[in-house]
Amino acid sequence: MPIYEYECSECNSRFEKRQGFSDDVVTICPHCQASSRRILCPAPVIFKGSGFYVNDYPRSSPVN
Repeated sequence: MPIYEYECSECNSRFEKRQGFSDDVVTICPHCQASSRRILCPAPVIFKGSGFYVNDYPRSSPVN
C-alpha cells in the first residue's frame, strides 16, 4: 500500500498516511482538526542500461 503525504491548511503540519488506492482522502488534520490536503510528489525515475543517453549511439554523420 502506498504512503501519501498530507499538509494542514491551518497549522501547516505535514503527516503521512498509509492508504490503499480505493481509500478515501484524509480531509481532517490529526493535530488541530482543520482541513488538510494531499501533497502530490513526482515519482523518481531511474534509467538503467544503455540507450538512454546521447553518447550511447554513434553519430552517422558529423554535425556542422
